Amino acid sequence: MTVSSPHLLIFGLGYAGRAIAKEAVAAGWQVSATYRSEARPEPGVTLLPFAQAQPAIAQASHILTSAAPDEQGDPVLARYGTALGAAPAIWLGYLSTTGIYGDAQGGWVDETTPPNPGSARARRRIAAEQGWADLGKPLAIFRLAGIYGPGRSMLDDLRAGQGRHVIKPGHMFGRIHREDIGLGVAAAIRQGATGIFNFADDEPAAPTDVVQEAARLLGIAPPPPVPFEEAVKTMSPMARSFWAENRKVRAEATKSGLNLAWRYPTYREGLAAILAEERAHGLL
Repeated sequence: MTVSSPHLLIFGLGYAGRAIAKEAVAAGWQVSATYRSEARPEPGVTLLPFAQAQPAIAQASHILTSAAPDEQGDPVLARYGTALGAAPAIWLGYLSTTGIYGDAQGGWVDETTPPNPGSARARRRIAAEQGWADLGKPLAIFRLAGIYGPGRSMLDDLRAGQGRHVIKPGHMFGRIHREDIGLGVAAAIRQGATGIFNFADDEPAAPTDVVQEAARLLGIAPPPPVPFEEAVKTMSPMARSFWAENRKVRAEATKSGLNLAWRYPTYREGLAAILAEERAHGLL
């Protein structure tokens, strides 16, 4: 397939998928996206029920999936694996997670670090990555740190009275603003880039730092600090699994390879931009 203007098919128009679609539409590309339940329209995007994606697979030049695997495996491969293998697409993209690196005991991981999944959820991700690689097409795997952005940040948690100020000395989390996911994926599509890409901002940070910055921006006092040993008693199994792993994610090779700089290099710029956008749209 020779491509003058990409036709991007996105499996799963969720939180990150919408940011990617927005970048693609702004670039003038044709964009189609699947949904499983009622989907909110996205300007410039043709919406397709997941069960009716076969024609789009046969037409798309670029195919990206944001669908997470479940206990039965990758849902897109399960339904459309044969069609994807025969598709004329020149590029495939898979949104994965930095969780596949497992616990680094506070140390650094990068794009060359071997996966060391510490949970069944992360092992399913590794299996899905391999399944997409087995299709034998040019593939970019995007390993995403914790995603935040409008409507999904510590600002929202604090305003809802749900922000927890958990203290666990030395524990770090990586983050990525959803707009930077769109930025990075669009750059990879333009360049036909393949391989492993880490999407994590430039400053891994302790959760307490993010809580305090969000509270400062809102002009409120942060919630009372709670030692991890106390907080863990009421955490969900999912939350416990996140706190069980401590790593710092490096993305220098990704930024260099895609020739980009994050729009929001740390949580400070990201949170401030979210708040500024809310104020500009009269949402506060």
